[in-house]
Amino acid sequence: MPVFSYLAYPVKGAKKKLLNDLSALDHCEVMPAKNKEVLILVTDTPNEKKEEELQNKLKELKSLQSLGMTFGHGDV
Repeated sequence: MPVFSYLAYPVKGAKKKLLNDLSALDHCEVMPAKNKEVLILVTDTPNEKKEEELQNKLKELKSLQSLGMTFGHGDV
């Protein structure tokens, strides 16, 4: 069960849109940082196939500028 945490950077002026976009995805929990234009994203997928599907959906988000991984763990 892959678990990852990221700092999610929105495109300029799209923090609220990105929050909504990420919240709509399965296997994602997202919260805004209190004093920065960044979101904290935690993903928890049941298997590698679902993780790959989620990564593809994240790549398609127009409101997302970039993701910085802060932690990753996958069952081996």
